[in-house]
Amino acid sequence: LALAMSYAAIRIAGLPADERHSFGFHRVQVLAALANAVTLVVVAVGIFREAWHRFSEPPEIMAGPMLVIALIGLVANVASALVLHGHDEEDINVRGAFLHVLGDGLASVGVLVAAAIIMVTGRTEVDAIVSVLIGLIVAYSSIGLLRRSVHILTEGVPEGVSLDAIAAAMGAVPGVTDVHDLHVWSLGPGFTALSSHVVVEAATLPEVQQIMGELGRVLHDDHGIEHRTIQVEWANCGQGELTCYIPVLPGK
Repeated sequence: LALAMSYAAIRIAGLPADERHSFGFHRVQVLAALANAVTLVVVAVGIFREAWHRFSEPPEIMAGPMLVIALIGLVANVASALVLHGHDEEDINVRGAFLHVLGDGLASVGVLVAAAIIMVTGRTEVDAIVSVLIGLIVAYSSIGLLRRSVHILTEGVPEGVSLDAIAAAMGAVPGVTDVHDLHVWSLGPGFTALSSHVVVEAATLPEVQQIMGELGRVLHDDHGIEHRTIQVEWANCGQGELTCYIPVLPGK
């Protein structure tokens, strides 16, 4: 289910923007990651409840069949994890699917270990202990994914992005005297957006265009920001002036 949800989100996110969705559907992948995170939390709670019941009323466990089923599940989960690994750090949607697969894989490993110990010692409480350990790992991973998903959906600054560093880089562009109202957020995997006001000292529109071109290069090449909206303010216009005349060419 997690893999199907992740794949569907990727396909939907690839749809073009329309009149009602001007930014497209990039956020669908974040919503899928959020759904996977919530599901993992529910799974972790279910594991803890089952472990508690097994502590209080240890069931009869058939270690042999338990070992075989766990081994089959482990092979399937390892194959899925190999396919997803390498893409999960950059893509939060794939991260959600990977954590689901990882949780299933850990469960299979836990069952294998528990089955082996039960076959050797006959101590069935090992199954409950292993379940608690698996639940803790799944809960820890899911809370991290949940936090990242909510951070993106609430327009938080993307991880690894420093507003101070971006403002300093923009302010270092020749002709820029001030940077303010700077906002950076993420719409989805690989889609970082920026809006800002910059104050420039420029005598002509061609000079402004040159400054804007350099700002675009710095933001794209040095900070990986694809979508930029920059409002230009001229230093030679006083505060509160509604009209500001900038010559197209020197002397005109």
